[in-house]
Amino acid sequence: MSDALSRLVALVETLRRECPWDREQTPETLRTYVLEECYEVLDAIDSGSPDALADELGDLLFQVLFLSRIASERGWFDIDAVADRIVRKMTERHPHVFAGGSAADSEEVRRGWERRKQRGSASADPLGSVPVSLPALAAAYRMTSRAADLGFDWERDADVAEKIEEELAEWREAERAGDRESEEKEIGDLLFSIVNLARRRDVDPEGALRRAQSRFRSRFARVASKARESGREIGDFDAAALDRFWEEAKAEE
Repeated sequence: MSDALSRLVALVETLRRECPWDREQTPETLRTYVLEECYEVLDAIDSGSPDALADELGDLLFQVLFLSRIASERGWFDIDAVADRIVRKMTERHPHVFAGGSAADSEEVRRGWERRKQRGSASADPLGSVPVSLPALAAAYRMTSRAADLGFDWERDADVAEKIEEELAEWREAERAGDRESEEKEIGDLLFSIVNLARRRDVDPEGALRRAQSRFRSRFARVASKARESGREIGDFDAAALDRFWEEAKAEE
């Protein structure tokens, strides 16, 4: 273990002994912080800043060590056991690297990974390897990928596009009928079908949506700026004027 990593482990131990707040924490109370740090790592990746990524990975590493320390105090496991488990798992799931196997390309590696992961699962559910706590978009992507690995997939991208049109038509029918429950169902089916199309086109739907959100945020900020330049607030303009500002913002990109 490097000196810096040893000092971080020692720091966590000190905090657990001497800080009242840190002493009170449990795995359950840390769930929110772990999730926040994961998303901040994603933000840092999207920012393209190595410094930001190093900072956020450090925060996430702290959570890993903190949880491992709590587990050690409870007699469950320690950080060495965590490291040992991941080494064994990665070794077992890369037989083409460590066991004299072979893999023609990354797709063969991915499929083999999923097969070995499923064999190692105690669940009879073929989708049981998809964590239930995953965000819905990521979970849908993982589910459809897993189903496709098992042979349950569309034959053509065009078939998925037709399914999207079908789900949109079913939503329109539910909307005309004023059936709110069916509207929710059909919108869910529509989103799921779009994720399926993204998967088949090798597009990460989570990343695509995050980038779309970033574009919206940037454009809307310019819309607000244009409104202020006119001497008024954004809420003072009608929809047509805001749409003109929006198109101008897009053209300036």
